[in-house]
Amino acid sequence: MNADQVFEQYSRFVIGNYGRTQLVVARAQGSMFWDLDGRAYIDLFPGWGCSMIGHCHPKVVEAVREQVARLIHVDNTFFTVEQGRLAQMLSERSFGGKCFFCNSGAEANEAAIKLARRYTPAGRYKIITMEKSFHGRTYGAMSATAQSKTHAGHEPLVPGFVYVPFNDVDAVRAAIDSETAAILVEPIQGEGGVNIPADDYLAKLRDLCDDNNILLMLDEVQTGCGRTGKWFGYQHTDIEPDVMTLAKGVAGGAPLGVMLARPEVAAAMTPGSHATTFGANALVVSAGIATLNAIESEGLLERADRVGKTIVDRVTQWQSRFAFIEGTRQRGVMIAIQLSVPGAPIVSAALELGLRVNCTQDTVLRMLPAMNIPDEELDEGLSRLEQAMARVEAQLVSG
Repeated sequence: MNADQVFEQYSRFVIGNYGRTQLVVARAQGSMFWDLDGRAYIDLFPGWGCSMIGHCHPKVVEAVREQVARLIHVDNTFFTVEQGRLAQMLSERSFGGKCFFCNSGAEANEAAIKLARRYTPAGRYKIITMEKSFHGRTYGAMSATAQSKTHAGHEPLVPGFVYVPFNDVDAVRAAIDSETAAILVEPIQGEGGVNIPADDYLAKLRDLCDDNNILLMLDEVQTGCGRTGKWFGYQHTDIEPDVMTLAKGVAGGAPLGVMLARPEVAAAMTPGSHATTFGANALVVSAGIATLNAIESEGLLERADRVGKTIVDRVTQWQSRFAFIEGTRQRGVMIAIQLSVPGAPIVSAALELGLRVNCTQDTVLRMLPAMNIPDEELDEGLSRLEQAMARVEAQLVSG
């Protein structure tokens, strides 16, 4: 098939709920992908952040290939070796929690919401979340997301969510009442613009939770599994959460979500209280095991910060040339370039030059590159980004 035939097929048979770029991806490897015509693109936003160790990492491919011939799926009526192994790996690298496996970040957050309401005393049901947060698009997770653009057309929302400004401890304190069950917060807001809070923000939230006997739940769907240069974003602080949710990079691009909870909190999720048919599918769990092993054996936690700082250093050099660059925000391979103009034209220009980046919140260029992107591909990708910015600058000057 050619690209036009694919576009026509989608037009006839696929619901148009995505604003798709007119490009058909035929294959991908590492930090590159190719279209149907064989043109190569450097990907600094692989899999919307899911392919954190690159597309089709050899260790993940081999693990899936071996697993698919042995066991693809068995329901959670039974035990599997793979599920227990991954649960142990995640628990030992975090805070000793117990795992519930599902298929996505939204599902992991749904599980966390249900667990908070089950664990806390009767009458406590409210969950405090932060403005510009993003927790998913299922009804509970969407209602937890404090962005009106995500809610539009889906009202009424699930009740019980209280929104306060991000990085404002006093606002959280004022929102806590006798009906509060938990605080749900991203250690760094991703879709909200790579917003990094004050160094003591999570510690102060931890204190508020302890003082009021409520749960601290961290949405680490984007920050988890090495993105920030630590296994988990909270590990840049001295605190631990009661509940943590994961997805995106946890299984090398395979669809896997995880909720971890302290054992005493996890005990509230009893048989029949929550379930998922495909959660901890042996195929994706094996991909998760291979992903964690690859991160560890290849030293990618240490490399993540070097990659991120390389990008920031280069962009900082451009600020004297491009007046619309206001600054950068970075933690590991979680990078934002704050602009004074809309970022979409730069994203489009970059794609024309064979580079993929993302724009969020209208004026934030976002990059979530693979931790193991080769230096030469990163250098070339940044050169193409600079060219894209030059094109947009010329357009702005010409009016």
